[in-house]
Amino acid sequence: MSKTAEPQTRSLSSRQRCPQASGLECLAPLVRSAEETPDPIPTTIKGTIPPWINGSFLRNGPGKFEFGTDRYTHWFDGMAMMHRFHIREGNVTYSSRFLRSDSFVENSEKNRIVVSEFGTLAMPDPCKNIFARFLSRFQTQKPTDNANVNFVKYKGDYYVSTETNYMRRVNPQSLETKEKVDWSQYIAVNSASAHPHYDRDGSTYNMGNSYSRSGFFYNIIRVPPPEEKAAMEDSADLSGAKVICSIPAADPRKPSYFHSFVMSENYIVFVEQPIKIDLLKFMLYKIQGKSFSKVMTWEPQHATIFHLVNRHTGKKSEVKYYTGPMFTLHQINAFEDSGFLVMDMCCGDEGELIGEFTLENLRRNSGEEIDEFYNSLCRNLPRRYVLPLIVDEQTPADENLITLHNCKATARMTKPGEVYMTHEELHNDELLQFGGLEFPQINYHQFNGRPYRYFYSCGFGHVFSDSLLKMDVHTKELKAWRYPGLYPSEPVFVASPKATEEDDGVVLSVIITPREEKSTFLLVLDAKTFSELGRAEVPVNIPYGTHGVFNEMG
Repeated sequence: MSKTAEPQTRSLSSRQRCPQASGLECLAPLVRSAEETPDPIPTTIKGTIPPWINGSFLRNGPGKFEFGTDRYTHWFDGMAMMHRFHIREGNVTYSSRFLRSDSFVENSEKNRIVVSEFGTLAMPDPCKNIFARFLSRFQTQKPTDNANVNFVKYKGDYYVSTETNYMRRVNPQSLETKEKVDWSQYIAVNSASAHPHYDRDGSTYNMGNSYSRSGFFYNIIRVPPPEEKAAMEDSADLSGAKVICSIPAADPRKPSYFHSFVMSENYIVFVEQPIKIDLLKFMLYKIQGKSFSKVMTWEPQHATIFHLVNRHTGKKSEVKYYTGPMFTLHQINAFEDSGFLVMDMCCGDEGELIGEFTLENLRRNSGEEIDEFYNSLCRNLPRRYVLPLIVDEQTPADENLITLHNCKATARMTKPGEVYMTHEELHNDELLQFGGLEFPQINYHQFNGRPYRYFYSCGFGHVFSDSLLKMDVHTKELKAWRYPGLYPSEPVFVASPKATEEDDGVVLSVIITPREEKSTFLLVLDAKTFSELGRAEVPVNIPYGTHGVFNEMG
């Protein structure tokens, strides 16, 4: 469905609704190369770290931005750096290591950038003659294994992941790099996302792309739970992985970019949004001397399509659910209620965001330079879309099908088999003062795919997050942690051992600052009150990162 989206009643975009910033500070220190700390070091505890927290807070993100005289262009390109805060009996130690990916090793050996990344094209070897350098532009570019986005789990093993077909298995205690895993050796996909979902039976679901002469497809992947006999083997195991559903792209020449997907107890929803990857440009970009980031375009003349799939049978709904053009990176949660699928997501109205995070932009000077960049960026806000699961020839046309109590989202059948949806805003105006939000997290273990009340996220009053937020989706009330000059990471919820309520636990976040050297700390908030319990100060510099997890077995 590539037709123009129906107009939605909204006078201002998500960016226009948030206030313009003035006098922002320079964030260059947050995107500079760091030194690794392979041996755990002690931290200084202020306040109290609850003694029941027993495990490791693992973080990932770009940590090295140059080799020799070569410099990366885009923030996404930095070499993966893994961080571990090990928490036990109220004490915390810190360690970090660069992922020894093939990309990292080859670049280190040559002391230059020899493997292309998202926004940086590796230049031909200057030692080759002119003819050899010219021919090298026509060679197929090897995907990077610089897995700097997230920690993920398959069959009980931890991997670090990006959005190519490669992952790296890692030891979550020592942060040792283990074998490289190629998805395409197990199933017919050319890439996989860094945001899988986990079922309570131990299986893992993910999304991957594939393309061939028959077209371009978005594939739903299922990796089964671990087998008992395999638990003793120290090797990667994705055996039994299979594609349970392949969804053809609306435009096979311009498939959509995606970063994650939606999962409830019985369904998976793939969001096909109008951020397009031009496959012709993709095939030619190396010859033209352009990076991969240049092949992505925002095309708001197209609708956003929600592909509904039964994750137990792999059957795709024949109903076409769609809405106006919107941009989403991360989903909050989804659940089923009285014949409806409720989906909560962080969404914006402009999709040019991803390519703009160049290191040049992120290192702009304080004041007017960085203000101009920040004020041009999309703002993401929490939204709720509701899909009616029963749509047939008896469904009335052009009337709101959503009958859930106190729900402002709508869904109307515009023609047989097609349903157009509008969203409900999951916030009040107070959130706008925090610049919107991203990096949402919930009490995942207990409430993923189920009705829930709370989520935690980062507020974006700056180019990088400058606050932590707790949102009540029932009342839309907000709690916040925010201090000038402090920039938190994605908040991760850890439930207390005897929790009886959804928000009974703590929220962990790593706080960094550009104002003072070696002033990083791990923040521990009471998830219920959102007040600080304690912090563990680390005398190191940590760059701004992406995603993380809490490993209870640490």
